[in-house]
Amino acid sequence: MRNNYIVNINILSVTTMALLTLAACQRKPAQTHATGHAQTPDSSITALTQPVNARVIATIPVIKASSGTRIHTSEVSGVITYDTRRQTSIASRVGGRIERLLIRYNYQPVSKGQLIMEIYSPDLAAAQRELLLVAKQESPLLASAKQRLQLLGMQAGQIEQVLKTGRILYRIPVYSNANGYILEQGSAAAPAAMAPASTAAAPAGDGMGNMGGGGGGSAPAPATPAAPANTPVMLREGQYVSAGQSLFTIYQADNLVAEFAFPSALAAKIKPQQRLLFYPVHDKNAMQPGTIGLIEPVYRSGQNFTLVRVYLGAHHFRAGQLLTGSIPLVYREGWWLPVKAVYRSGNQSLVFRKTNGAFTPVAVETGAAVGGMVQVTTPIADWEVASNAAYLVDSESFIKTQP
Repeated sequence: MRNNYIVNINILSVTTMALLTLAACQRKPAQTHATGHAQTPDSSITALTQPVNARVIATIPVIKASSGTRIHTSEVSGVITYDTRRQTSIASRVGGRIERLLIRYNYQPVSKGQLIMEIYSPDLAAAQRELLLVAKQESPLLASAKQRLQLLGMQAGQIEQVLKTGRILYRIPVYSNANGYILEQGSAAAPAAMAPASTAAAPAGDGMGNMGGGGGGSAPAPATPAAPANTPVMLREGQYVSAGQSLFTIYQADNLVAEFAFPSALAAKIKPQQRLLFYPVHDKNAMQPGTIGLIEPVYRSGQNFTLVRVYLGAHHFRAGQLLTGSIPLVYREGWWLPVKAVYRSGNQSLVFRKTNGAFTPVAVETGAAVGGMVQVTTPIADWEVASNAAYLVDSESFIKTQP
């Protein structure tokens, strides 16, 4: 009996719901017919229904981009290094074994005529025996025997010493042929400026380091310039060398050069014979002018930059001394916005343009960032953009840009 009662109640409830639904369906056409049109959403809230990552409604100050020619002074890092045009090499004229080596480390100062090493050569010893034999026989080949020894690296005084004493010189000295700093041939080349350490003129690049933070920060600072390293030489006493093998390079210290690393965004702004100012990093009062003599694109340490060389005349600098260079650059194209108004996301630069009372993100092309301003090459003369782009970005959202 109890079960039948529950079933009857359920059937009654279903029947009641069906009747109410049918009555509502019958009344709806009547209401539509009475008003003459179907109901539409309120137009005042249409903008609010769009996704927040494509349209943002906010009461944030807006600005307009400025244009015109601008002159900015950019600072770059540099280093004093050796002039590769003024270098000479020391080679072994004979094959043999190094009996004595007086060079202990790279960039060791040497003077012209200074003893570098002594080499034992069986070929040279055999040539001296021939010289003594020809001298005893008073043969007309004596002049040829002397010339052969000179070509093998012996000096005229040594040859006369052999003829006078009748004793063979088993150790042949090798002397420096210039004043300067000696560098082992197998070591790295002369020190050069590394990737640019100054971000004052870095491009408004692409990194994602500003997601959710500030949209106008500069890229991480690369490595600073490298100075010459006084590393030990790899040559050792007892090591064999072959005839004609280049052993050392001597960089003459009377002429040095200043090398500066410019970011790739500034490469198109510099040219040969352009003037700049530079000074040691520890003494800004010792500033002096210079003229760009060489511009060389370089890829090093995973970065593209431009190496600029300034040849020094009379100077008081030392090799390995760190410098700071200052060069004026002229920008005649594009529009300029504050750094905070441009947001970098992945490989895009974005601004939030105000249209119809709301802000929509738009991708733009950017150039250099100098003096707290970003150069925008996209035509944005009549745009109103948000003064702080990062304020309109949700740290967990993906931005959908407008074409």
